[in-house]
Amino acid sequence: MTPGSPADHRRSRRGAPLRRAGLLVAGAVFVLWAVATLTFFAIRLIPGDPAQAILGGPGSQASQEALDQVRRDYGLDQPLITQYFAMLGRLVTGDLGVSYTLKLPVAELLAAQLGGTLLLAALALVLAWILALAVAIWSTGRGRIASAVGEGVEITAAALPHFWLAAVLIAVFAAGLGWLPPVATGTPAGLVLPVVTLAIPLSGFLAQVMRESLLGAMQQPFVVSARARGESAVGVRVRHTIRHAALPAISLSGWALGWLLSGAVVVETIFAMPGLGRTLLQAVTLRDIPVVTGVVLLVALVYVLMTVLTDLAARIADPRLRQEAGR
Repeated sequence: MTPGSPADHRRSRRGAPLRRAGLLVAGAVFVLWAVATLTFFAIRLIPGDPAQAILGGPGSQASQEALDQVRRDYGLDQPLITQYFAMLGRLVTGDLGVSYTLKLPVAELLAAQLGGTLLLAALALVLAWILALAVAIWSTGRGRIASAVGEGVEITAAALPHFWLAAVLIAVFAAGLGWLPPVATGTPAGLVLPVVTLAIPLSGFLAQVMRESLLGAMQQPFVVSARARGESAVGVRVRHTIRHAALPAISLSGWALGWLLSGAVVVETIFAMPGLGRTLLQAVTLRDIPVVTGVVLLVALVYVLMTVLTDLAARIADPRLRQEAGR
C-alpha cells in the first residue's frame, strides 16, 4: 500500500483526535507546572517570615526556639531548591498541604470556596454574553451613528475598573434607591451587584470582537443571498450571521473566565463574598503559601478546562473546524 493512499488518509484522520488530545494534556501539564513554579518563587519575594505566619503572624511574639522548630517541621530551613522540588512532589500526588493560618487541608478549604466563585463567574459570563450580543446586533449595519454609539459603549464598558464600578453601583442601587443589598447576603438579590460589576467590563471586550466579526460575516455570499431573498436586516443577523460572528467570542470565553476569576479578588472583597478571590487575597497578606499555591493552581486548572470546552464549542458551531482537525 503506497504512502498517501486513501487508507493512509483514513488512518491519519482517525488518529488526529488522539494527537490533539495528547497535545491538550501535555499543554495542560505544562501550564500547571509553570503556574506552580512562578507562584512558588513569586510569593517568596513578599516580605515576611512564613514561620511567623504559621505561629499567628508578627503580633504573636513567638520565641526564636518556636520559630526554629516550625521551620524544621515545615522544611523551611531547607535550601529553596529543595523546598521547590518537595512542593512539586506533593502536587504530583495531589497533596496541596495544610493552611498555615487556618490549620485546615488546602483541598478542603478550596472545595468549600470554589462553588461560590464559579457561580459568580458563570453568571457574569452569561450576562456579559447577553449584553455583548445586544450591543453588537443593535449597532451593526445600521449606519455610522449607530456604529459610533456602539463602539463608544463598548470602549467605555471595557475601560471601567471593577472597584469604581462597584462603588457606583452600591451608591446608586443600594445606598440611593435601596433596591439591592450593598454586600452579599447569600440570596439571589445579594448576587446582582457583584455579577453586574464583573459582567459589564467583560461585555465591552466581547462586544468589540463580536461586532467586528458581524461586519465581516455580513459581507459573505450567504448573507448577500439572504438579502436578495428579501429577508429583513434583523432576520439576516439572527438566522445567518450570529453563529459565524460568535466564533471568536466563543474562543475568548476560556480567557474570559480566567479574567473573571481574577476580577473576583476585587469583587468578593468589596461585597464581602466568601470565595476563592477573597481567600487568595487573605492568603497573600498572611503569606499562607499552601493556600496561595492551591488557589492559583485551581484557577489555572479551571482556565485550561474552559479553554478545551470553548475549543469544542467552536468546532460544534463551525463544521469547517472539525474538517480541518481531521486532515
